[in-house]
Amino acid sequence: MDATFVLLPGDGIGPEIVSQARRVLELIATRFGHHFVFHEAMIGGCAIDATGDPLPPQTIELCKQSTGVLLGAVGGPRWDDPNAKTRPEAGLLRIRKELGLFANLRPIKAYDELIDASPLKRDVVQGTDILFFRELTGGIYFGPSSLEDLPGGGQRATSTMVYETREIERIFRMAAEAARQRRGKLTMVDKANVLEASRLWRRVCAELIESDFPDLDYEVILVDAMAMHLISRPTAFDVVVTENLFGDILTDEASMLPGSLGMLPSASLGAGGPGLFEPIHGSAPDIAGKGIANPLATILAAAMMLRHSCGLNEEAEAIERAVQDVLATGARTADLARDSQKVLSTIEMTDLVLAALQ
Repeated sequence: MDATFVLLPGDGIGPEIVSQARRVLELIATRFGHHFVFHEAMIGGCAIDATGDPLPPQTIELCKQSTGVLLGAVGGPRWDDPNAKTRPEAGLLRIRKELGLFANLRPIKAYDELIDASPLKRDVVQGTDILFFRELTGGIYFGPSSLEDLPGGGQRATSTMVYETREIERIFRMAAEAARQRRGKLTMVDKANVLEASRLWRRVCAELIESDFPDLDYEVILVDAMAMHLISRPTAFDVVVTENLFGDILTDEASMLPGSLGMLPSASLGAGGPGLFEPIHGSAPDIAGKGIANPLATILAAAMMLRHSCGLNEEAEAIERAVQDVLATGARTADLARDSQKVLSTIEMTDLVLAALQ
């Protein structure tokens, strides 16, 4: 297969971890007989410093013409001035819009080898394997908002949750198809006892289940109950789909289940164009340049890119097995190490993954 990938290292530890994921992709190309072309471009704070724009036009064009986009991280304290005209995070929001990415996929998997790093008891979290689908371009984040002064003093702020049928249908179908490929269970999370937008979600999703996905084990859970269930019985869930605000909160809560942000990748997908793949842990400026960042989330994000942008499931599974095999040997970066375990550098951990792939 011929594929073109755009690498957006970004800020902080981004360049360190993206360079290691590239090494893994290059080995995959050699091992499986593919031809991968890589282009590197700027996004975030480094792009502001160089061009004044967190997402330069050249970056947008490269991304639109690519097979998939692998992002490191954006942001850091040097760009945190509240009076700044633009911020690194604006580049991330814009690239999602430019690529038409409406679905954020975040797998939450508790590795047996790392189970003791979880804040939950072993018997609660062991076996957790959830795939979240968060709607990414609608809801309260993108609905009408206003701030007005009140006659008697003070202000009134308004943020509106807005959804249309088509927005709900497209992400629900994507989640339902994924559930068919996994364990056949789909959970939709809403707040239909209070919100009209959630009532529309409930009606649209119920109609799709009846007409197109009657084979799925389908359930609906209110968001407040779901927040409790994620802590008390996370292994009860397979694929979870929800709107933007709820998905933002629930996926951050669920990210704590495995015990380390350094293990969790994510994907943002649209309607057939290139997807955006990234680790969820951020730019970690406190450790940038020290060579100790955990590259595994970015390597796993590269595996998601192969699966979702290229249809290369065998290659993606090879990477995921290699990561698990390396963890089984006791290999740990600083964020994963406990007690007297040896701490590996970013490059050393990637070397082990490459060895396992070979």
